[in-house]
Amino acid sequence: MQKTIKNVLTCPVWVLQLFTGAKSFRDNPLIGSRRLNEAGLHGLRQGLAHWAAGWRRRRLRRAIPPHLAAEFDRDGFVVIRDFLPAATFGQVLDDVRRYRGAGRETIQGDTVTRRIALTPDSLDRMPGVRRLLDGTLLGRLIRLAGSRDCEPLYYIQTILPHAVTGEGDPQLQLHADTFHPTVKAWFTLTDTAEGSGPFVYVPGSHKLNPARQAWEKRMSLAAGPSGDRLSGRGSFRVDEAAIAGMGYPPPRAVAVPANSLIVADTGGFHARGVSADPGIRVEIWAYERGNPFFAPLIDIWRIPALGRRRGAFVWALHDWLEASGFGVHVWRKRSDVGAFDGEVAGHGAVGIPPGLSTRFGQVTSRMIRRFARR
Repeated sequence: MQKTIKNVLTCPVWVLQLFTGAKSFRDNPLIGSRRLNEAGLHGLRQGLAHWAAGWRRRRLRRAIPPHLAAEFDRDGFVVIRDFLPAATFGQVLDDVRRYRGAGRETIQGDTVTRRIALTPDSLDRMPGVRRLLDGTLLGRLIRLAGSRDCEPLYYIQTILPHAVTGEGDPQLQLHADTFHPTVKAWFTLTDTAEGSGPFVYVPGSHKLNPARQAWEKRMSLAAGPSGDRLSGRGSFRVDEAAIAGMGYPPPRAVAVPANSLIVADTGGFHARGVSADPGIRVEIWAYERGNPFFAPLIDIWRIPALGRRRGAFVWALHDWLEASGFGVHVWRKRSDVGAFDGEVAGHGAVGIPPGLSTRFGQVTSRMIRRFARR
């Protein structure tokens, strides 16, 4: 009886999630259904999402220089070295070095990632960074790659490889973030050499082909019960043999100096390159992921004054969910932190059990039951 009530409560939510970017084969039994995926559910969702992204991109590409649009169409990512004039870049770098404030950190394997949200308040103290974000080309490239005319989330991001004791960084394994086109961007504030964790991408893997679609179907049938937690949550991991079998070229490491911009569709296969030694990588990082099927007619996040508050709002929401007993927010608070700080003490006290569900964006039966008891 209890199981029947649970299914009645959660089934409408599971159905609605089919029309969103929900991707977890473990949290949603419809997305993870072997029977439905044998019948083509995953392939249908993926095909429709790519079709919709292509339709939106045809309009968004009109504002992009033709050579950059062609580079993105071919490879799935764009690289621009010396993106800013030297003096302007110096102002951005100085702003970031001087800034101290509230931030967040998380651990993946032996790597610590720190982010400082670029909100209107923090940008008041970083005028050079504000001018960078207000530049038209940066925003237009991010919108093209993400196929959404929406203000992305911007952060100062710090990557600290080998900063703590742990297993290998899961970001080192080639993967697709999700089943549909989506975007991440990196404006580098430090040099990134071959052995210092460069961005790695499989050129052309943002496009579907019959071999990729067959591989996706096989993965969708096995992802739910798989021992690979991240694939089970919809971010499929892949090896180079499988990539070759899909007809894609080998992965390409993108080593770049500071003052370079990389914008990529991370629905294609990508990874963080290996860092041979402990170090620090600092960048302005951008991210956007919305509904892959529908673009709202009225989107308040298109307004920069509102869109740039979204990152802080999301963090506050996740803090509230944790306080309400709905999971653990893996992005832990740090006060008075700077992007170039190398100190990461205190993470041992976080105590997040390995494999714990932290996907607040997925509505699960457990969350429904907890809410009902209240």
